[in-house]
Amino acid sequence: MIKLFRSYNPLNMLWLAVILILLRVSVLPAIPDKGDFPFAELFSRLHLSKNYQFVLPADLDLFFAGIVVFIQALLVNYLVNYHNLLGKSTFLPGLMYITASSLFTPFLMLGAPLVCNFLVIWMLFKMFSFYKGDDVKSTSYDLGMIVAIGTLFYLPFIYLFLTIWIALIIFRPFNWREWVACIIGFATIFFFLAVSYYLGDAMPQFFAIWLPLAAKFQVVINFNYFNYLVLVPVICILVLGFFKLQQNFFKSFVQTRKSLQLLTLVMLIAGFSFYIRPDFHLDHFLLCAVPVAIFFSYYFLYANRRWFYESLYILLLASIIYFQFNTF
Repeated sequence: MIKLFRSYNPLNMLWLAVILILLRVSVLPAIPDKGDFPFAELFSRLHLSKNYQFVLPADLDLFFAGIVVFIQALLVNYLVNYHNLLGKSTFLPGLMYITASSLFTPFLMLGAPLVCNFLVIWMLFKMFSFYKGDDVKSTSYDLGMIVAIGTLFYLPFIYLFLTIWIALIIFRPFNWREWVACIIGFATIFFFLAVSYYLGDAMPQFFAIWLPLAAKFQVVINFNYFNYLVLVPVICILVLGFFKLQQNFFKSFVQTRKSLQLLTLVMLIAGFSFYIRPDFHLDHFLLCAVPVAIFFSYYFLYANRRWFYESLYILLLASIIYFQFNTF
């Protein structure tokens, strides 16, 4: 299967759809009849009426989430090939994104983190362009606005603002105007939001948006370790991917090396930003799916022993499907 996706063949889009369905159809009997409205946080940010009722049937929720993931997989694939992050064109990033976004049952439903992955992909396109840009102040401004929009949907997204400055450090010589431009872009969105709160005589609610940022870590997570055994092949692939990356690191182009460094930091910042949510949900880690998919792709593209990497991927698929059928 991996060998099939190593080549850049448009017919692989059909196989991507087949694998997407395979990884989602098995969970249908186990999901609840109705899903919650996934963008309640957006409504509260926009100071709209909270007396809304919107419940999406679970099968439609699963269907629309699958469509979103498929589109995002194609975008990730285009991103990687356009910037030549793997050294050759391939469909592995799309395959790995679909796989990574199916690891846990909560990943399969619509939610703010899943929608925010569109913004993550958009940000990566713009940040990778820093390397060849002569004047990136406008790009930096746009990135600040993207982070602000993502924060409206999902508050932990605000921490991806740090990745803009990290990208400027990695790709650019220091220019304080570029650093300030992203702050102005971020502030632009929330300036207009603050004006709407002010006109609605609700400024205390606007200030309350930021209270979780100053709160102490209070998240209590009850782990059932059997439900997380699916992470064993994930960790193995990531470790092998980083070893393979280390072997080829200095053989890669400078832009590729810098881009992979940025992806590592994006993955870490997105992962650890969960702590500001008192109501922790596992689907938060969908924000890590894009960089994880790219590191997965790097390993499977450059792995040598076909029997081993094919078996490892089949083990990952089998683990995902098995733990969708079984909860402990």
